[in-house]
Amino acid sequence: MNINLELAPLISLIAGIAILIVPKLLRYIVAAYLIIFGIIELLNL
Repeated sequence: MNINLELAPLISLIAGIAILIVPKLLRYIVAAYLIIFGIIELLNL
């Protein structure tokens, strides 16, 4: 069995869990997610 995880959904999952654990970090997590997602899309990873 071959498991292939893409990077963007994995980052979203981690960001969602982090927001649930520490809601005060919401703005930083969203900003970091948008930056990382933008880089992933630009580099076609």
